[in-house]
Amino acid sequence: MLGYALLGLLARGDRSGYDLTQGLKDPVGYFWHAQHSQVYPELARLEGAGLVTHSVVEQAERPDKKVYRQTDAGRAALRAWLTADTEVPRKRDELVLKAYSMWQTEPARAADMLRAHARAHAAHLAEFERRLAEVTLRAGTELHDPRSPWFGIQAVLRRGIGYEREYRDWCEWLAGALDGAGQALSPTTP
Repeated sequence: MLGYALLGLLARGDRSGYDLTQGLKDPVGYFWHAQHSQVYPELARLEGAGLVTHSVVEQAERPDKKVYRQTDAGRAALRAWLTADTEVPRKRDELVLKAYSMWQTEPARAADMLRAHARAHAAHLAEFERRLAEVTLRAGTELHDPRSPWFGIQAVLRRGIGYEREYRDWCEWLAGALDGAGQALSPTTP
């Protein structure tokens, strides 16, 4: 998957390894995480497969840098992957797993923990909403053109907004339910 993330970034323009690493933080980092140490070996693999190529750019006060570009084969591979079947992801979510057995703990402590999660999701939600407003201003009419890179950024931000809003609301609901339960909950009641 990292290779496709890199090809997706390179589809937007030539980039150095550093620029690709930054692109993996924002906006790709909103939905796909990769370690910096994975980028260069993956670029070497993509280059070995003929999906990217690089040129060396000389720099006066810094070491020379490699600038990567997607090849025609890389473009074809990305396009094929984009429409290939995708499995519905199976989620591993520790907080949801905790909610499953939350009846075993003290409601007030669990509610406090859930409110902390709600605040974290609210902060992510605010960031996604801020970024969408920024992208909307910068993209203009391209925002609604499915052939524009701006459209993809908008799609990702809208998905993030929906996810963070729902998760925040769920945490707040669960914290409120635990508050309402107070002493009525017994640690042995299923």
